[in-house]
Amino acid sequence: MHEIRLTGIDGSNLLGYLAALGTFRILSTLQDGAEVRMSWRQNGGWEPVVFHSVIETHEGLLEVLEKRVCGADSIDPAWGIGNDLTLSIGGFRQCLLNYLSEHPRDRRTTGDFLVAFGSEAIGSGPKKEQMSDTEFRTMSGAGHQHFLGFMKELAETTSREHLKRALFEVWDYGDGRPSLRWDPADYRPHALRAEDPSGDPIKTMRGANRLAVEALPMFPTVPDGRRLRTVGFEDRNREPEVTWPIWQQPIDVYSLASVLAMGELQYAETNEAIRRQFNRRKIIQIFRARRFTEGKYRNFSPARALL
Repeated sequence: MHEIRLTGIDGSNLLGYLAALGTFRILSTLQDGAEVRMSWRQNGGWEPVVFHSVIETHEGLLEVLEKRVCGADSIDPAWGIGNDLTLSIGGFRQCLLNYLSEHPRDRRTTGDFLVAFGSEAIGSGPKKEQMSDTEFRTMSGAGHQHFLGFMKELAETTSREHLKRALFEVWDYGDGRPSLRWDPADYRPHALRAEDPSGDPIKTMRGANRLAVEALPMFPTVPDGRRLRTVGFEDRNREPEVTWPIWQQPIDVYSLASVLAMGELQYAETNEAIRRQFNRRKIIQIFRARRFTEGKYRNFSPARALL
């Protein structure tokens, strides 16, 4: 197996973590027969390491990713259901039925994105007539910021150079919008600022945002009683928090799906017996970030380490 270190990524940053998982998922879903695994290594921050049976170099990795995530052809049909996750229950149900009737059973990606986006089983909004959606959703059209619209724009505007800077270089935040607001740096509060920051140009890492989109299928939604849950999230003090693990032993993408869904991750701070389980599973760190709303937008706080 060849090792490829993603030296630009820090797993303590939610956007970086999602970008690493998106890269991992893309490589793992290619129908090329290659063996793919991933782990993390401490190198200042937490650095992801990809193990691949075929790809040996940074350039080889970028070549594969460019074909999958750059350009309009990389837009998944699931992203075409609208510009935001504001469909009616009936409208989203029809999208799911259309997928089942129009796509072969072995084409999972579109269905996985739809399940990650939300559910028609539980209504939201004042009259409970709107679909419930993922906790990763940070915008719904206010200020011309569109969750699905930005995904499509990212696909159309991301280049190989953007991917290279996100994966292998120190982040310089040299790119303009769009941003999906998963990076704590996307939050620009008014307090202690001499001027209103709302007019400042958005500075982000476009390649990281584009790759992070590809991680969403790893975090499906599921109805739980009268509410919709998103894998990795738990409500605390009336605000949701997302928790994610860092692991030492190289694992495949299917094992990762089960690790992300572990309920024990939510009790890492308080339960010593569970912490011992993490040691046996080679989970060496766990991070948690709070999602909060200010004005019309949602943002994520810097993460705190739990172990």
